[in-house]
Amino acid sequence: MLSTHVSDLTVDELKALVRETVEQTLAEFLADSDKGLALRASMKKSLQKSARAVREGAVLYSADEVAKDLGL
Repeated sequence: MLSTHVSDLTVDELKALVRETVEQTLAEFLADSDKGLALRASMKKSLQKSARAVREGAVLYSADEVAKDLGL
């Protein structure tokens, strides 16, 4: 394996390396850890019930409101 030092890189090469590293890290962080798993029937029913309630005008709370109510 060829060993390269950061000091041997051009500015453009360093930028490309940083960009690639950030993209890889974000892709890993944002990956769907549940991909390929089956959705339980009970969870599907619960999600459908929630969606129906929202369509029918249920009150919604933002994450900030919930956190504030919880003292977070």
